Amino acid sequence: MISLRNVQPTDLEQLLVIENEGFSIEEAATKEAMVERIQLISDTFIVTEREGKILGYINGPIINQPYITDDLFEETKENPKRGGYQSILGLAVSKQARNQGIARILIKKMEDIIKENKREGITLTCKQELVPFYEKCGFVNHGVSESNHGGLTWYNLIKLRESIS
Repeated sequence: MISLRNVQPTDLEQLLVIENEGFSIEEAATKEAMVERIQLISDTFIVTEREGKILGYINGPIINQPYITDDLFEETKENPKRGGYQSILGLAVSKQARNQGIARILIKKMEDIIKENKREGITLTCKQELVPFYEKCGFVNHGVSESNHGGLTWYNLIKLRESIS
């Protein structure tokens, strides 16, 4: 049985393992960034687990603009109660739990949160090879992002609240 819940400080070590499985050193969140996200945006930092073991997570702060900027990876601020765009800075699934629909479950949970809190939509950046996955999840590709996080090319993907079923 898979369960979803908000992140807890005791999750840090498991989260760092999954983060480093899913992202290169240049793109992975630092331990300090993860601690800050756990402390400041636990309302939009969701983990999925089975029998106490974390399978994956999704997180990101609420932002006022439709596209992610690199400064978001450096500093996290508390979320406003309503409005804005839900950014996704991290979505990762442990190697052992991949290809089981965990990422889709986490995206669906984030969609529920944005509807409840009257957000404009969800915004994320991803590498080119992940664009088709997100498009299957209903995101629209807005082209190459201005972000050069980790020295890579990223694509802006957005899913507006009106398109969430």
